[in-house]
Amino acid sequence: MTQRDTPPSGRPPVALSAAGFVSCFDRFAISPLLILISTGLGIPLSTAVVTASAYFLAYGLSQPLWGILSDRVGRVRVMRVTLLVAALAGAVSALAPNAAVLIGARIVAGACYGAVVPTSLTYLGDTVPAARRQRALSDLMAVMAVGTALATAVAGALAEAVDWRLVFAAPAVCAVVCSWALRSLPEPRREKGTGGIGGHLGAVLRNRWALTVFGLAFVEGAVLLGTMTLLATALQARDVSASVAGLATAMYGVGVVVFSQLVRFLSGRLPVWVLIAIGGAQMCAGYAIVTAWVTLPAVFTTGLLLGGGWSFMHSSLQAWATSVVPQARGTAVAFFAGALFIGSSAAAAAGGPLAENGHFALLFGIACALTVPLTLTAVLTRRRWRPAAEDPSGHEGAGAARRDPHPPTTATPAG
Repeated sequence: MTQRDTPPSGRPPVALSAAGFVSCFDRFAISPLLILISTGLGIPLSTAVVTASAYFLAYGLSQPLWGILSDRVGRVRVMRVTLLVAALAGAVSALAPNAAVLIGARIVAGACYGAVVPTSLTYLGDTVPAARRQRALSDLMAVMAVGTALATAVAGALAEAVDWRLVFAAPAVCAVVCSWALRSLPEPRREKGTGGIGGHLGAVLRNRWALTVFGLAFVEGAVLLGTMTLLATALQARDVSASVAGLATAMYGVGVVVFSQLVRFLSGRLPVWVLIAIGGAQMCAGYAIVTAWVTLPAVFTTGLLLGGGWSFMHSSLQAWATSVVPQARGTAVAFFAGALFIGSSAAAAAGGPLAENGHFALLFGIACALTVPLTLTAVLTRRRWRPAAEDPSGHEGAGAARRDPHPPTTATPAG
């Protein structure tokens, strides 16, 4: 496939959205399966949690590799190859005879599915003008949120009605289809002049704002994604079935779908730091609720609020990452996603022993407390950041900074 410009569009391509959907489905389906895997393989719950934390860790650690490769060989090529390898890993996961094979297969699946979402974001950063990029990112996020919601709901139902192994096989089949569908997606024109792999890494790692965004992503991943993985487990520990627990945590995806539309409306009307503050407040309130009560209504409400936190805070940080180092956008977005999922892996691993001993109030209380400094730091740093000049086609220059406009999407897609 030859490299060429992609016509600007306000919406992500269907094939790109489908790939993101499958990646998110596979990533979040694990939540209602942990107790069933523990019982099915005869292993402790803390070991079953490793299937999730190892996946997240591989997802995060692989990000720099995919970012560099996408900058060097192309966004579409990286997604197509990694989807095929992820499908193979999903098949092995479904057939795994013991915990060691399952964990190994999930590590490979996490590493390969880890290429899809950040590369999709980078693709939109390459092809959609800055003034419309936040909306395109919100549309893609909404599709991924549907995948997230269906993941926990469908995974719980399938595992209870048939077998938990089927939950790993289904996205593997879909990944093969997505890889085939992406064949017609054109490669976008990419920024040049960073001096190869070393230049891409140097441009990112010497940028203090990029490092700031990565740090925020790490904490956000720990607070939101890592801790949220154990919401369904908390319900199942109180004798709620896997299917019902999955439906309850699926409210997170519903919250992302609903609130992402509100973010679309508010983008350009409110400063980005206000959007971040709203998201942080939702996350804090959600974890405060389940710190006090772990009941079905409480988890339903928390899921919705965490979906709102993701829509408001994460979309702003995510789009900030697409603009902070435009000449090495793929590498920057990959480091951002890597930090997010390394943080989520750390939190899931640390939370496993607490969950095994039933200390869910302490677990969710820690997440609630950490949300406060995360939000304050994100608000203050985003208010100070000034983007480099960007032309109307969406390609930022690396020259002098200019004033950060009031509308959050005119100069930077993060808002």
